[in-house]
Amino acid sequence: MHSVRKRYRVRRSGPLRGSVRVPGDKSIGHRSLIFGALGRGLSRVTGLSEGLDNQATRRAFRSMGVAIESADDATTIHGVGLRGLRMPADVVDCGNSGTTMRLLAGLLSGQRFGSRMVGDESLSRRPMGRVIEPLRARGAHIAGTAGPKPDELYPPISIAPLVEGEALKGIEYAMPVASAQVKSALLLSGLYAAGPTILEEPVLSRDHTERMMLALGVPLHTAGPSVALDPSADWAEGWEPFEWHVPGDPSSAAFPLLAAAMVPGSQVAVEDVCFNPTRTGLFDWLRLIGANVAHRPSGHGAGDEPMAEIAVAHGGIRGSVAGGELIVRMIDEIPALCALAAVASGQTEIRDAAELRVKESDRIATMAQVLGAFGVPCEELPDGMIVAGGAALHGAEIESRGDHRIAMSAALLGMLADGETTIDGAEAVDTSFPGFVALMRSLGADITEETL
Repeated sequence: MHSVRKRYRVRRSGPLRGSVRVPGDKSIGHRSLIFGALGRGLSRVTGLSEGLDNQATRRAFRSMGVAIESADDATTIHGVGLRGLRMPADVVDCGNSGTTMRLLAGLLSGQRFGSRMVGDESLSRRPMGRVIEPLRARGAHIAGTAGPKPDELYPPISIAPLVEGEALKGIEYAMPVASAQVKSALLLSGLYAAGPTILEEPVLSRDHTERMMLALGVPLHTAGPSVALDPSADWAEGWEPFEWHVPGDPSSAAFPLLAAAMVPGSQVAVEDVCFNPTRTGLFDWLRLIGANVAHRPSGHGAGDEPMAEIAVAHGGIRGSVAGGELIVRMIDEIPALCALAAVASGQTEIRDAAELRVKESDRIATMAQVLGAFGVPCEELPDGMIVAGGAALHGAEIESRGDHRIAMSAALLGMLADGETTIDGAEAVDTSFPGFVALMRSLGADITEETL
């Protein structure tokens, strides 16, 4: 996946202390770039993650004629308006970023030029039917590629242009699974449609796209898990440029915060974290299981996203059952939560998380193997796992399977284990959390990174 291979070495750590900032939220970063590119003029975004996923979205827009410059912490985007994108000279390489591919599938479906999106080996194994099928239903000329499952579609994705006089149709769509990526793809394609886009989710997934559209004046209406976009209303086909700040990523903040909950004597705060209610599942969960967690509001970021400083101190935590809508609000944090479960009193049961099987790795199977390697008893379930807390942890040799969240979750366990833990495939962490090791070391963790 990357040319440079990295390995982490982790040993038992003393108390972690300090206040830190984590990279900007990836989901909000992708969308800030998209809306900046489609705006009319110069938009400025601060706090954008330097991770490889957001870089994939930058590259994609550069290939379609959008100038994007970065200096210090600010990224300037020369917006070309809704209809100003140009046909890319080559394939659009989405790297490892499923969000880039799925959101652009929606956006590119409405263009008068053709495009083809590819990804790395890991992304090429991720299902795309969920976004391709509803886009086809509204008239997009979009095709995926056959793969391991006969009834599923995978990357590369090819999109043929809409011809003169042709437009995407309005759509009413009840989404079978709550998915912010599918919802966003349909809303972005809806900007180019001749009729309304009306979507209903089983439960509300993260709503960054909706918040941004509302902040930009797009004719959007939301009511709980329902959203309607009607661009046929009196709308000037675009928006003014903006200045936005991307809040810190809750799924990155999870690692230093959960390390504090796990390592005795620790107290850690993370500043300006995205505190959108659709993303605070982990913090609600920590409260439920008795962790010492506090938050203090710290203003608003891009698209009126609420931000907060979140602080966690070590304390006795107990096992519990997590499922339902809580899982939707902390789906990315579940590998880290599995690590935390290893030190809880009693057992932790995670349900309704089958979505984890189609991430960068099968995160249920991989996390079960990781826990087992450290000596943690656990049972894999079709949609989650049961983890027994309280076992003595021993150092382990871990392979991340190209999954950034697996590598960082293993690092948390290594901080409590006897002996040394090695984590291969640690280069994957650069997709979401460049500087992870330096940040953890600044708090007092015994972790080093070596290049192989």
